[in-house]
Amino acid sequence: MKNIMTISDDFIAVLESEFKKNANEKIAEGQKAYMKNKFEFYGIKSPDRHKIQNPFLVKNFLPPKENLEKIVKKLWNKPQREFQYFTMELVLKYKKLFDKKDIELFEYMVVNKSWWDSIDFIAPKLISEQFRLFPEQREKYVKKWLASGNIWLQRSAILFQLKYKQETDTDFLSYVINSLLGSDEFFINKAIGWILREYGKTNPAWVVNFAQKTDLHKLSRKEALRLILHK
Repeated sequence: MKNIMTISDDFIAVLESEFKKNANEKIAEGQKAYMKNKFEFYGIKSPDRHKIQNPFLVKNFLPPKENLEKIVKKLWNKPQREFQYFTMELVLKYKKLFDKKDIELFEYMVVNKSWWDSIDFIAPKLISEQFRLFPEQREKYVKKWLASGNIWLQRSAILFQLKYKQETDTDFLSYVINSLLGSDEFFINKAIGWILREYGKTNPAWVVNFAQKTDLHKLSRKEALRLILHK
């Protein structure tokens, strides 16, 4: 039987070969510019990337869960952004197999190669599921993230409840938002507005009341009430 390292290397090598074969330099230039030149790109549009990567995400052909951390870290550290996009989709396939230590892997993904596009997948899809499975981890890690000074960990603390709807813990949401009031960071205030706007689809009265009694940043307030006020 092949060892873990060989399995991981083979999986990554074939994926990388497929991405390279479909590279488009002109598209890559536009993608890099859109992402503020923070990342390299192969220049593969999302629909085409999904066609390429889907065979690698078939359940019966996924690498064993025990290989996942090694694969994630190798892919995450590659320069082309397509690798990070693929990696997030790959990790999601294992959501029923998440264990307690996976929160450390998600932290790694948040603080490395950080930008809004990765956080907005990791927080509401991966971290959210982790905290559903292991609610005892939530307070410890969110408290640490809020105090970290890292805006991407803080954004994750805000957005992990984004799709919880009626299961949203409003006391905890209030705690997170109040902990970040006074921030001038765009990505924090935008996230606060976003989650309030999203929860407003489920409980608009709560959002209106919260916005009225809380000294929200003007961007957060505008985003939070945008749908409610325009009904």
